[in-house]
Amino acid sequence: MSTPSTKDDGPAASVRPEPARADSAPPATGPEVIAGYLKTLTTGPGVYRMLNAAGDVIYVGKARNLKARVQNYTRLAGLPNRTLRMIQSTASMEFVTVRTEAEALLLEANLIKRFRPRFNVTLRDDKSFPYILIRRDQGAPQILKHRGARTIKGEYFGPFASAGAVNRTINMLERAFLLRSCSDSVFESRTRPCLLYQIKRCSAPCTGEISLEDYGRLVDEAVRFLRGESQSVREMYQRLMEEAAEKLEFERAARFRNRLWALAHVTAEQAINPEGVEEADVFAAFQEGGQTCIQVFFFRVGQNWGNRAYYPKADRSLPVEEVLDSFIAQFYDDKPVPRLILLSHDIANRALLEEALCIKADRKVEIRVPQRGVKSGLVDHALSNAREALGRKLAESSSQRTLLAHLGERFGLARAPRRVDVFDNSHIMGTNAVGAMIVAGADGFAKSAYRKFNIRSETLTPGDDYGMMREVLERRFRRLAENEAEAPKETPAEALWEHVAAEEESASVEDEPAFGEALPERPDLVLVDGGAGQLTVAREVLAEIGLNDIAVVGVAKGPDRDAGREHFHVPGRPSFMLEPRDPVLYFVQRLRDEAHRFAIGTHRAKRAKALGANPLDEIPGIGPTRKRALLKHFGSAKAVSRAGVEDLAAVAGISEEMARKIYDFFHERRV
Repeated sequence: MSTPSTKDDGPAASVRPEPARADSAPPATGPEVIAGYLKTLTTGPGVYRMLNAAGDVIYVGKARNLKARVQNYTRLAGLPNRTLRMIQSTASMEFVTVRTEAEALLLEANLIKRFRPRFNVTLRDDKSFPYILIRRDQGAPQILKHRGARTIKGEYFGPFASAGAVNRTINMLERAFLLRSCSDSVFESRTRPCLLYQIKRCSAPCTGEISLEDYGRLVDEAVRFLRGESQSVREMYQRLMEEAAEKLEFERAARFRNRLWALAHVTAEQAINPEGVEEADVFAAFQEGGQTCIQVFFFRVGQNWGNRAYYPKADRSLPVEEVLDSFIAQFYDDKPVPRLILLSHDIANRALLEEALCIKADRKVEIRVPQRGVKSGLVDHALSNAREALGRKLAESSSQRTLLAHLGERFGLARAPRRVDVFDNSHIMGTNAVGAMIVAGADGFAKSAYRKFNIRSETLTPGDDYGMMREVLERRFRRLAENEAEAPKETPAEALWEHVAAEEESASVEDEPAFGEALPERPDLVLVDGGAGQLTVAREVLAEIGLNDIAVVGVAKGPDRDAGREHFHVPGRPSFMLEPRDPVLYFVQRLRDEAHRFAIGTHRAKRAKALGANPLDEIPGIGPTRKRALLKHFGSAKAVSRAGVEDLAAVAGISEEMARKIYDFFHERRV
């Protein structure tokens, strides 16, 4: 049985077109629109999508009986306010029929992650997990960290909760098994062992310090360890150490002893290694203040490979069991499924989800809610972590919202800014110039919204900070204006129900801190690094684009560039300073420093790339082997550029035709 495609075609899918409407009349919404689909709906399983008047998907649901489920939406009595708002916003629906309810569950999770509907529980952080990869597509296998699709030939171990956990484990495995972690280009170009060999973290197969056969045995031992055969590997090294000691081969015995120490350290790094749990994921959900935190712990080969906290976007009225139910289906949409899944709360779709994950993994998957024993202790530990993480998040969110409110007061804004954009430039005497934008909101820094800008204008005078700031702001806000112009306008009915929803939410939560809300595309406040001149440039750009309603503030450094003596430039007011111990001053300094850090980092990366660029890389037909031969023969790319055709053709692997290409490449550049 195969998982259905997300596309609305194929033998297992059937899409119902929305009813025809008159172009002149505003689109109808509500239960009457939904009732219009009942005549043609099947009673089989499937997935349905609700769309608003703008054509955006606002809800994705699954059903064992599509017709019965949709009919429920036409009976408004007793439905919660959230569902009533959803029904009232529905202008059309789309349907996909599948063969089983389990297939419907998998497709529903896929579509929720794809469309991120506002009325669904959505997994906001879907960043892929890192794995350890041992590449097998070359003579001397390489150990490295890997994210993304498994297109490289080799063996994958994970998932790990963070890149840090992977790096620490690789570090220890290098000490234990002396595997190489260098890139292929470095491996192929080595003529003598590198520093890692000297500090006994690599066996140097690159220069033949170890034969490929012996190196292959080290790789096999590492694979056995990562597969959970750690005890047998330790016993083997213990035996080899004792044999070497008996033969008085103390240096060899010391090598095995060092490997045993490294293996013990790897095991010690993976804290809380439970007995009897070889492969499992543990999910624990805790809810407070209308917010939910879900902690996920990963156990593989009997070791704890880390944990991660998630804060899914969900309606405040949903119980924790329902949030957890929707979360798990989406979580495994693009991740491998373990043999055992442990939950802190029982969920309504447990049997169905178990069946769906068995289909996805093509093997038995068990979902349990343990009540006693070791597994129950794991869930309790995860639940404790979820409770603490949510408490920290609520405190941080409350503090951040308070700071934003005070920031709005200091700068004379009508309300607390929901989004703050901060801009800075970085260059050295005008070279490798870049602009940077960082974004902050109620949840702190929104790093996914950060943007880098390579300064493109060729007419700018090197070092013209005003011109660079103008270019960066124009590119950022012209794109914003274009996106807003293309966005469909809200219908009166939808606007009314949005107003009702906002009133309900504000009345129910009052001063409770909220986080996980979608960050608006338009900033309420723009901070530019500079004084009156930078402020004038920013205001001119926004006026030209027609975005005069966005507040702009210039942050100028003090007379001696001392932190705490910043002058703030606000339109219509003389420049002013904040009290030295004002929390808002520290907050603005933190925003400015983050923008400065991001701009400097971007500039350094661009400069390093430019310094490391080799003109030979731009010549078609010159790969690593020919490039290495040319550099070995001539000593530098500059010397290659001065060589004649005959000299170039004398290099091993360079034909007369290729020599002519190389000569023409450099000759044309000099002309």
